[in-house]
Amino acid sequence: MASTPSETQYFDSFDGTRLAWRELGEGRPVVLIHGYFSDAKTNWIRYGHAAKIAANGFRVIMPDLRAHGESGKPHGLEAYPADALTQDGHALVAHLGLTDYDLGGYSLGARTTSRMLATGATPRRVIFSGMGLAGLTQTSRRAGHFRNILTKLGEHVQGTPEWLAEAFLKTTGGDPVALLGILETFVDTPIESVKAIQQPTLVVCGAEDQDNGSAPDLAAALPHGEYVETPGGHMSAVVKPELGQAIADFLAR
Repeated sequence: MASTPSETQYFDSFDGTRLAWRELGEGRPVVLIHGYFSDAKTNWIRYGHAAKIAANGFRVIMPDLRAHGESGKPHGLEAYPADALTQDGHALVAHLGLTDYDLGGYSLGARTTSRMLATGATPRRVIFSGMGLAGLTQTSRRAGHFRNILTKLGEHVQGTPEWLAEAFLKTTGGDPVALLGILETFVDTPIESVKAIQQPTLVVCGAEDQDNGSAPDLAAALPHGEYVETPGGHMSAVVKPELGQAIADFLAR
């Protein structure tokens, strides 16, 4: 098994936007989608999560969402229609010819996963991490939170969630204009659609993370959901080894 991630690979999505992805490991495919302001390297590779999963015999496929990482960062709003990230996810699955695979994501990646499921994706198993029920069914609150951050850069009070998010944005070199466009793509997943998810589903979330609502409530709403609590809050849980271990254990069953 490869011990280091592949070189970045690229493909053109549904509208021609160039999207990047990286891979680690060999075996059963699992697509893992990162969170907002982040990228595949930061979310899945840097803190060892992908390596833990790959060690169990998985081909971990990690895209950079549009406007993030090494993917295209168009500024025109025409590049950010509703469910654009969902369409990108379907396009990646089609590009790679995946038919029997697992699918999951962290925060915005989990929201994208839910939208892919609601629009026809058929993975065998699902992972929602850094996500609660309200984060899927009521996206406007988080969209408003991030719009406030991106339109008032440099004005946030030190130590506040907004200031911390802006500091993280600086570490990833995010493009504020392109990232504002992402907020236009948000679509609520109706509770009926959540309750219709039939796949075995892991809901894994930091103990102090309420950013996207209640993760236990999300697990309870799913027909085959299970909740695993890990240390940390919404931003700090990503650096803890327990996150990757929970996902690796779930997929290895």
